[in-house]
Amino acid sequence: MSEAAISGGRRDVVIAGGGQVGLALALALVRSAPGLKVTLVDAAPPGASVREGRASTIAAGGRRLLQTLGVWDEVADAAQPVREMIVTDSRTRDTVRPVFLTFATASVDGEASAHLVFDGLVVAALKRGARAAGVELIEGDAVDDFAAGASVARVATRGGLTYDARLLVAADGANSRLRSLAGIDTFGWSYGQSGIVATVKHEKPHGGRAEEHFLPAGPFAILPLKPTASGENRSSLVWTEPTETAERLIGDRVTFQTALEQRFGHKLGALTVMDGPRAFPLGLRLARTFVKDRFALTGDAAHAIHPIAGQGLNLGYRDAAALAETIVEADRLGLDVGAEATLQRYQRWRRFDTMEMALATDGLNRLFSNDNPLMRIVRDVGLGLVDRLPQLKGWFITQAAGEGGALPRLLKGEAI
Repeated sequence: MSEAAISGGRRDVVIAGGGQVGLALALALVRSAPGLKVTLVDAAPPGASVREGRASTIAAGGRRLLQTLGVWDEVADAAQPVREMIVTDSRTRDTVRPVFLTFATASVDGEASAHLVFDGLVVAALKRGARAAGVELIEGDAVDDFAAGASVARVATRGGLTYDARLLVAADGANSRLRSLAGIDTFGWSYGQSGIVATVKHEKPHGGRAEEHFLPAGPFAILPLKPTASGENRSSLVWTEPTETAERLIGDRVTFQTALEQRFGHKLGALTVMDGPRAFPLGLRLARTFVKDRFALTGDAAHAIHPIAGQGLNLGYRDAAALAETIVEADRLGLDVGAEATLQRYQRWRRFDTMEMALATDGLNRLFSNDNPLMRIVRDVGLGLVDRLPQLKGWFITQAAGEGGALPRLLKGEAI
């Protein structure tokens, strides 16, 4: 740890949380405004690796952000483009699952609308980029407390460091401690569901096709991954079940394998679980405000949504890009980067988009996670209409690619 880090001091921005969103924000700030002093405090110890088994869907907007920040080339070879997506609606016991909707996925720049890549690779690339650009990375520590004043927030870490920061940003996850310390309430509800994640190996190649099977218990998504170095074909699963069922499934390998084969099918040959399974509870949780005095929320600390559309991380990337653009433009105008007016611009930018996506994923989950015959007819007719209307289908592709709404520059591939 450097002497500057031990003694603390004044900073323009302190970021709590070393995941993809916090690191992307830090790197965007120092690359766009080299004069800003930025410190990121990461609870993970030095050299800690993110488990390879957790993969994320990075939409086209997020890919452009990473390209503009200079880190995409480091992970591109390991990123699997999604070439096609199919949507089915059936029961678990059905031997045939009719395809109601097919997307040939491409973004406005001709690239795939999404890529699958392991989190650990992206985090490592962002850390290297942040260090090289001049971000002060404090690893193995965490922001423990803060007090907002008129011109700075006094930030204290568990390791005994203190900083006077013009702005403290919480990127510390869905159970954000800093959000609670700031007195920011949340609203939302539990779905009574858990998401099971696992990596599976299969005999035949997937061809870059993602599949979303809507089953009565919840969506079962098969997401394509790049083959291993030895050429083994593999995919990532995001599998929704009632929480009690999910716990039973992951507690017994034989039961899990049987249920997996019933849902996955045999079109890609024999299946082997490579990593996982693990389960995490699902719910909707939104912060009532994204900002307070000298304080801002980003990523899952601001919003946790259902993974049905794979947009959780991409909402976080939008936060990082919007907050970076807001801060950098304020700094260039000689304004206070942590002032209320600056932070309110960020909040206005992000609140509606976040609420829109939260309600969309909530509605989709409620519409499809049931076996009501009338609801089945309604949704299947709706899927069929979308499949037959090119303009409507194009709108859905645009949203999935993260290209809708008021995009920050970084998500359009433009420097701030």
